Amino acid sequence: MQQLIEFAGNHLILVVALVVVLFLLIQNLIASSGKFSVQPSGATELINREDAVVVDVRPMNDFSSGHIINAINIPSNSLKNQLGQLEKDKDKPIIVACRSGAQSNAACKVLRKEGFEKVYNLHGGMLAWENAKLPISRKK
Repeated sequence: MQQLIEFAGNHLILVVALVVVLFLLIQNLIASSGKFSVQPSGATELINREDAVVVDVRPMNDFSSGHIINAINIPSNSLKNQLGQLEKDKDKPIIVACRSGAQSNAACKVLRKEGFEKVYNLHGGMLAWENAKLPISRKK
C-alpha cells in the first residue's frame, strides 16, 4: 500500500489521467446500455408491435452480407446528409444497428440531436442479433 501511495505521489499526472479515462469509460458503458439501448429480443417486439424502423449504419458491403429484414442502410459517415429518408418515420421508434453496437450508439446521438425522440441502439449490434438466431436478409 505504501508503494502505491508513493507511486501516485511521484506520477500524479498518470494517476489523474487514469482516473479520467476510467470515468469516461464507465460513463460510456452506462450510456450505451441504458434506457436508449435495446436487446435483440426487445428490438423484435418494437418491430412487431410498434412498427419500428431499423436503420443499419454499416457500410453497404457489410449490409449486403446480411441485415435485419426491411432495414434501411444509411452508412454512419453519411447519416446527417441522408436524414431526409427518415423524416416520414420521425414518430415511429427507430432502432439503429451496426456490427457490434458502438457505431450505432454514436448514430443514435446524432438522431436524437436532430429531433428524433424514440431512438434505440441495438445492444451488441448484428453480432448479438445473429447470436440470438434471429432472421437476417441478404436482399438489397
